[in-house]
Amino acid sequence: MTPAEIAARLADPAAQALVGPTLFNDAEGFAADSIRPAAVLVPIVLHPAPTILLTLRAAKLSAHAGQVSFPGGRIEAGETPEAAAVREAAEEVGLDPRLPELIGRLPEHHTGTGFRITPIVGLVPPPLNLVPDPAEVEEPFELPLSVVLDPKAPERRTAEWKGRTRTFWVWPHERHYIWGATAAILVNLAKVLRGG
Repeated sequence: MTPAEIAARLADPAAQALVGPTLFNDAEGFAADSIRPAAVLVPIVLHPAPTILLTLRAAKLSAHAGQVSFPGGRIEAGETPEAAAVREAAEEVGLDPRLPELIGRLPEHHTGTGFRITPIVGLVPPPLNLVPDPAEVEEPFELPLSVVLDPKAPERRTAEWKGRTRTFWVWPHERHYIWGATAAILVNLAKVLRGG
């Protein structure tokens, strides 16, 4: 897909209508006043064959250690989701905040840990010259957009967790296990970009 096609899909109400807010199995257990707003940047890197920039979280983090995520975090007081996503990407992986061309939002994702995540999609020209913060990020890496656009790529898996059966998405990668909120957001991105 070209950058113009990607931007057109994100701006198309019909494409956006194909997806809605997603909810982790336990997210309904949180009181409205305890939900914490967060934002992630969904960076589409404009190589000749575009990719999605992801991060492997540092193993020593207190939450979600060693998991794959988008750059992002909590929205601070007075901040928009867009500002938070760009700030967090700069802090976590050293992405120059002038680089992302923000082209739209995906539906919110409510996590089982009490976060309401707003995904912000941005087009990012290479080279990135990333400098990850080792306290937060073990490794930035890229997932080909062609994988995201392949309707056969994501798998639906089921596992027992805390006495309940959970169903979740997993995306293929040769080195990393992409699941949870990140995988769900990628599924929504794929639906919007494919138009179905």
